[in-house]
Amino acid sequence: MSTSDRKADLYAVDLSGATWRKSPASNGGEQCVEITDLPGGGVAVRDSKNLGKEPLRYTADEWDAFRQGVIAGLL
Repeated sequence: MSTSDRKADLYAVDLSGATWRKSPASNGGEQCVEITDLPGGGVAVRDSKNLGKEPLRYTADEWDAFRQGVIAGLL
């Protein structure tokens, strides 16, 4: 399956019943990024102060690359 097919599959997932979570480092603040798990290890990301905006969706590989960049101090 191509990357574009995987991305299309992620954007086809209905998020209306998703359970969103914030980082424990957010201290319960109002302006946070929230994530929810998607099939196949993907992740959807939304802005908690702009819930009307479509969440971004990342494949497992994309999310892992992002996390590794944060851990390495590159982002």
